[in-house]
Amino acid sequence: MNKHHESTGPAGEQQITLRGPADLADALPYLMGFYPNDSVVMVALHGGQGRFGGRLRLGIPQAPGEWGPVADQLAECLVTGSERREGRPDAIVIFLCQDSPDGASGRLTMERLRPFAQRLRTACGAFDVPVLEALCLSDGRYWSYCCPDPRCCPEQGNTLAMPGTTVMAAAATYAGVHVRGTLRDMEARLQPWRTPAAVRTQERALDTAGPALLPRLLDERARREVATETLGLARRLMDRIEGAQPAPPALADAGDDQLIGSDEAAAVILGLQDRETRDKAAAWMEGPEAQSALRLWRTLARRCVGPYGEHAAAPLTLAGWVSWSTGDEPGARVALSLALRADPDYTFAQLLHRACNEGLDPEALRRCLREAADADEEQAGAEAEAVEEVETTAGAGAGRGATPLHIRRVRALPDGGRRRARAPRPPGVGRRKASPDSTRPRVPAAGRRTRDARRYGRRGSRARRHD
Repeated sequence: MNKHHESTGPAGEQQITLRGPADLADALPYLMGFYPNDSVVMVALHGGQGRFGGRLRLGIPQAPGEWGPVADQLAECLVTGSERREGRPDAIVIFLCQDSPDGASGRLTMERLRPFAQRLRTACGAFDVPVLEALCLSDGRYWSYCCPDPRCCPEQGNTLAMPGTTVMAAAATYAGVHVRGTLRDMEARLQPWRTPAAVRTQERALDTAGPALLPRLLDERARREVATETLGLARRLMDRIEGAQPAPPALADAGDDQLIGSDEAAAVILGLQDRETRDKAAAWMEGPEAQSALRLWRTLARRCVGPYGEHAAAPLTLAGWVSWSTGDEPGARVALSLALRADPDYTFAQLLHRACNEGLDPEALRRCLREAADADEEQAGAEAEAVEEVETTAGAGAGRGATPLHIRRVRALPDGGRRRARAPRPPGVGRRKASPDSTRPRVPAAGRRTRDARRYGRRGSRARRHD
């Protein structure tokens, strides 16, 4: 039996001593922010008092043949990631969370997962990091794979404490730590519809919008028009959501679904497949508009039905980004994991997922997106002031059907500079090949300033995923 200390607030404010497997099992949902289902969770411990450090979560592989390679990868990921952030861990705690199919065979589930637990312990030992405790949580009970004493860890397991009744629960509530339900519930809010009639209606809307939108995305001028239309429609939908009557959390998603038509959802989903449009939408990340944006991205993710499942990567990534930006790290990890499940090569989701897991401050990206949004507004304002078209006709000539005379009056730019003309394309030179993360070829305009926020959408090498 091992004692374990966890700080529930800033250093020196309060410490809780976790005494053995029962307290560790009770602490798990407060460590993760939700109750994990069908998951392996590994938590790093630091120092003589066993301060909680980095943690990761992954769905338990169904095939036992995958347990060995997965265990090696998880151990390496946790140890090396901890070394980069807080130093090498002194120990690791492992949780295997999986209910039995009938809800009454938890002990059989525990025995079935025992080889996986042993493989995880061996993988951690290969890095010279001991496993302090390995627990199986199933059907409301827990078992220890490390404690051989039947007096405290009997074969039939021990009953988990009722939620909210322990010292850990009280301390977490005092510290403002909330449990957001089960992982399964959190994922259900972001997964595509399954009702056949609703799926058919939304799929038809996507089928209709796609052929009309794709040719426009392949044309540079029309693409900018599509971006403006997409962002304008998304803003109107956000206002509609924000103006709706508040609803309990259990009914909020259904209410949001009713506020948005199938054609509207299809237009925004397809428009967000353009990387630059998605990056501009990512600027709705803070303040009052963040929550309405988050609700919109969740709603659109649920509309990515049937063969359009991969299109969910964009709204799911935006949902994950807004969650992370507003301080909801558990919600961010769930949304970003689903985004990578929809499209494993979606680079924006890869980078956000890694940054969130490594505990980076989202303010750096927020600042980048703010600067990009400000630059867009300044550019639009400068263009509106710099170019004014006046159409006139010669009085007598107009009556005779003469061609109207177009006069372009150009004002000075605010900075006193001159607008750079677009270089003509040489004959026989085609457009550049499209990036895999976009539905259009990218032709960089002369003089366009590269923005950091636009780097996130390009596909790159696959990043290792973990929670």
